[in-house]
Amino acid sequence: MIDVLLPLHTVASPTKRREVRDRLEVLTALLGGPHVEPLFRETLIKIPADHPVFGWRCRVEGCERARTNARDLCSPHKTEWDRGQREDPQLTRRAFLRDAEPATPYDRVSEPPTCRICPERPSRHHRLRLCLAHKGRWTKSSLAEPELVFEDWLATQTESFPGYGDCVVASCQSLSCSPLGLCWVHETRYQSDGCPGGAERPKKWFNSFEKVGKPVPILYEDEAAFRCWCQSAHPVSRTGTINLQGLPPLLRAEFQWTLFGHTQRAAHSYWTTWWVQQLVNLARDRHIGSLTELADERMQLDARKRFILHEALTELRMVYFTPSETKAAGYIETEHFGVRFQGRHSKFDLTAVSQRWLRDLLWEHLADRLQSPKGPRSTGPLDNDRRALTELSAFLEITAPEGGHDPRLLEEEHVRRFVADHNKRIREGLPSLIIRGVDGEPSTVTENTGRFTLNHGRAVLRWAMDTGRAEEIGLSRKFIVAMPNGNSSKSKARRPFPDPVARALATQANLELLASRYDPRDHGVRDAWEALVFTGRRCSEVLKLRLDCIAVHRRVPFLWHDQTKVGNFDEAIRIPETLYLRLQKRQRITLERFEDRHGRLPTAKERTGLALFPSRSSNPKGTVSISYTFFHTGFSGWLADLEIGAWVPHQARHTLATNLLKHGAGLHHIKQYLGQVSQRMAEHYAKVASSEVDDVLERVWVAGPGATEPGKLLISPDEKMTKAEAEAMALDLARGSTPAEGGFCTFQPVVRGDACPWNLDCHNCDKFVMSGADLLYWRRKAEQWRTQAERAPDDATADYLHQLFEPTARAIDGLEKALASLGLLEDALALDLRRPQDYFHRLWSLAFRASDLAAVDDDTSDLAEDTE
Repeated sequence: MIDVLLPLHTVASPTKRREVRDRLEVLTALLGGPHVEPLFRETLIKIPADHPVFGWRCRVEGCERARTNARDLCSPHKTEWDRGQREDPQLTRRAFLRDAEPATPYDRVSEPPTCRICPERPSRHHRLRLCLAHKGRWTKSSLAEPELVFEDWLATQTESFPGYGDCVVASCQSLSCSPLGLCWVHETRYQSDGCPGGAERPKKWFNSFEKVGKPVPILYEDEAAFRCWCQSAHPVSRTGTINLQGLPPLLRAEFQWTLFGHTQRAAHSYWTTWWVQQLVNLARDRHIGSLTELADERMQLDARKRFILHEALTELRMVYFTPSETKAAGYIETEHFGVRFQGRHSKFDLTAVSQRWLRDLLWEHLADRLQSPKGPRSTGPLDNDRRALTELSAFLEITAPEGGHDPRLLEEEHVRRFVADHNKRIREGLPSLIIRGVDGEPSTVTENTGRFTLNHGRAVLRWAMDTGRAEEIGLSRKFIVAMPNGNSSKSKARRPFPDPVARALATQANLELLASRYDPRDHGVRDAWEALVFTGRRCSEVLKLRLDCIAVHRRVPFLWHDQTKVGNFDEAIRIPETLYLRLQKRQRITLERFEDRHGRLPTAKERTGLALFPSRSSNPKGTVSISYTFFHTGFSGWLADLEIGAWVPHQARHTLATNLLKHGAGLHHIKQYLGQVSQRMAEHYAKVASSEVDDVLERVWVAGPGATEPGKLLISPDEKMTKAEAEAMALDLARGSTPAEGGFCTFQPVVRGDACPWNLDCHNCDKFVMSGADLLYWRRKAEQWRTQAERAPDDATADYLHQLFEPTARAIDGLEKALASLGLLEDALALDLRRPQDYFHRLWSLAFRASDLAAVDDDTSDLAEDTE
């Protein structure tokens, strides 16, 4: 078995030399392609200041200084920005960038200029641009003649000294500043390192040798040590420059390919050129010939070098290994199949499966999954396949003949013993033979993991039998069919939040704690949580919202989202005004951060792809959302602070489903609103008795007698409205109410407990509604008015009473017709209000505005037909 990435040491091995040559030829050919930027083919890579990926210039307009951090500000402007925020907390980055003045250019951004007089020598004084010899002459002349003008003195200097050539340090591109052969930076470093080899110039070397035109001899204590120091010394750090000089050809090509590959990633982190140069310097110190030789020690590196090296090794695996070679190496590279799972490495290690034939079956099965038209949406199936065969492999290694390495020796009994052992581990809560947790301790075999092991192990073996691979390797059919299915899952729906927990999770002070302590950089964790509570969406549906996810249609706010789990895309649900305003504020924050980063507002095309809750890592375009891990980590810490027990965000979805059912929504409403695949799943979420499920109906309200049109249906599907639209409308128009005499009051201040501004004159108020449970009350009220009219002393008084009761009579007629159209008239007439259980009857969920009911046609023939 070959290693995952073969280290290529510079040894005199024909095989190694051939591998080095082959890899170098492949990388050279790739780097020569027309799509590769020419700068990445150079040994001295000079990054343009405004490069889209590696750009290093300060964001302040006109500032030539280099940025010092990922916030793209130079050191002076970073200090100025910090001071401005302390003095004015309301200062925006956009305003700061607009008003900031460019900083003074830094002298060492680029190579030092050459001397004004000696073009072959570097200047030692940057402002005067004079070499060491002419700087000394100017100092001597200015001391002798204090009134001497520099320009006048410069005009008299005609003697030009020859240069000393390039710096002898292998990685340096600067001119030497003295006969020692070092540039002035490396000469300073050489002295600070203790002068290895003892190289030095003779005393009075300038007057004794250079002034008279003689070569200056260099004296050494150990010239070999000096030359060794020159080979290993780091290059001078230059802003925007990555120096690959002095590296072996393969190592240099690997760095060049890694830098180019980084520019091809849509979601990439920001690498400063100095971070890359540090890794280059490390490779130079280790005297390695390939980055693959650092693979085993990458976890010992600091975070910056580790991230760059990890990405480099990933890019090189794609070049150095074909899919068949990764199979032999014991891993599978998902990017070979065009698949990359967010938040996961593209390499899946399979070496824990010790039997080669079993590991090959696993590799081939995973490759088949990745190549299928409907590939896995997450790494879950791949992880479960790997876990199943890892468990089987560990058991066969212990109990099977020859450790299970010869499939022809395996029989039915080996699988049955494996299943018996695994079931015992599930029953007794014993640890796994090989699987370990993140803490390094053996993982306990649970009912779920045991089920996954059996189901996925069976799936892989059955796939081998169906494709003929089992017959090819001599694996017995009895061995395969003996692997059973795992026990069916005992689906346990999560509980809704109890009232004390729900109140704690919605208290303003607690929400502010979530935002301040667990989201200090304001990624929007609190906004996402409130969206979960108000809408009952899945966590991924909220976290992956796009910027333009909210809109107002006919003065009603809607949330547009993708229900990817069930294949519903661009779905809309109605949301409260408070949530709409909160998400609108989050939109402004996201746009401001985009403008801070790019110096402009997003284009229309960019805006469609922006995430509402963008991640701040590896997300230059703002299209990647914060991860569920990030959100759940903050949420879990918040719960621990509140000391209310262990809960998960998904229980907000169960809570909403139960509340919808409690307030009259049917299971078909819940299924549609929550985006569930079946009504059985809706029952799984809504925790109520089946008798209650059968009794609930959609809320239908009509206007009261005091409205403009008494008895008019508030929810009245017309002939053009589809059933789906009617169901959605019935659910969205549900509102808070409070009981009143003969109906309900819908005036929200009164519902919240405020005093009625109309002195409880409900029957003449347009906010009053009548429900189906009130029909007998209003029929008795109508009979009472008829009796009063019949007892009137004269016809004029009787007519007046009939006229006075006319709006209420029309509302009652409309209520009867509405109930008849819904098939509830007989139930309403038979309702006995003296029984307490009647208060939970579905008729209490039916209400009508009396003013709308009064507008119903007076033709009683329709009512008669409906009641037959």
